[in-house]
Amino acid sequence: MQTLLPEGWAPPIGYANGIKVATGGHTIYVAGQVGWNTDQVFESEDLVAQFEQALKNVLAVLATGGGGAHHICRMTVYCCDKPGYLKARKALGRIWRDLMGDHYPAMSMIFVSDLLDHPGKVELEATAVIPAG
Repeated sequence: MQTLLPEGWAPPIGYANGIKVATGGHTIYVAGQVGWNTDQVFESEDLVAQFEQALKNVLAVLATGGGGAHHICRMTVYCCDKPGYLKARKALGRIWRDLMGDHYPAMSMIFVSDLLDHPGKVELEATAVIPAG
């Protein structure tokens, strides 16, 4: 996997503009994961706690397919609390580094009016590529 940064562009903070993946291996598409536990119960209505659990859920699905955080090449974040997200960026960054290290895939952040699973505040979906061999 190679991070793509066009010449002369300032490096993005917290994401990659693009990721190049060599052929071979297999791709895992992780459906939107919300911040509930393994019994599909929200233990918190706090955005930060839900983000952490949702990211752990993404990584658990990925691990089931033989992948890890460093295999994620694309992630989309849906959030229905923009003021809460902006206020919590420092805490969310800490959670990211704890679970993802310094790996930043190509990402999109989309603010929505609501999520299907109430009282969900954030949903993460991901695409990962596991190299052959």
